Amino acid sequence: MVELELDDGLAVVTINRPHARNAIAPDTMDRLDAAIDAAAGARALVLTGAGDRAFVSGGDLKELAALRTEAQAAEMAWRMRGICDRLAAFPGPVVAALNGHALGGGAEVAVAADIRVAADDIRIGFNQVSLAIMPAWGGAERLAALVGRGRALLLAGSGTILDAAAAERAGLVDRVLPRAEFDAGWRALARSLASGPAAEIKRVVAGVPPAEAVTAFARLWAAEEHWTAAERVMNRAK
Repeated sequence: MVELELDDGLAVVTINRPHARNAIAPDTMDRLDAAIDAAAGARALVLTGAGDRAFVSGGDLKELAALRTEAQAAEMAWRMRGICDRLAAFPGPVVAALNGHALGGGAEVAVAADIRVAADDIRIGFNQVSLAIMPAWGGAERLAALVGRGRALLLAGSGTILDAAAAERAGLVDRVLPRAEFDAGWRALARSLASGPAAEIKRVVAGVPPAEAVTAFARLWAAEEHWTAAERVMNRAK
């Protein structure tokens, strides 16, 4: 099951398969695709898992065991890679709220987000090598963009699993929160992103010509929302 919560510009997508530690099955892929469609127009999107044991534990091996040929494996990989690409391309900022462990394919889903916020007791790792396979959903390339090619090869090639603090030091996780403050913390962050011009900032950070960056700024400067906020600041200064 995949649940979608829409609240004042914030979309929260929750993978709710606790019996399988939120692993990705073919039906989960379909439901994730539909949830992204339904979240269109949201100013920010959060992806998380149900419970506190797993964010996403990877692909559901019991359900994917029927895929035995190269063609079947490639079809599955393209399917889920496309979903991760859709998350990465979402117009607003995407936050992966790592409520539990993100292993294998779960780590790949996590790095498709713009920002990763983790509870302090989670672990994350590209440990597909333990199954004699490699990341297939775009995670290796995204990991390299985050931590560098050498470190990405070291982590994915060895299947190293990092705790939250080590993942933050490596640049794989952006913020670590105490477990007791986790739910409130990621929601507060997501709401702040949904209430401001973070979507424009995401576009500029991704790389646009200087003229487009200036145009985006000028459009925000001229908007009523900017002048309402500016008036509040100027009135406080009196």
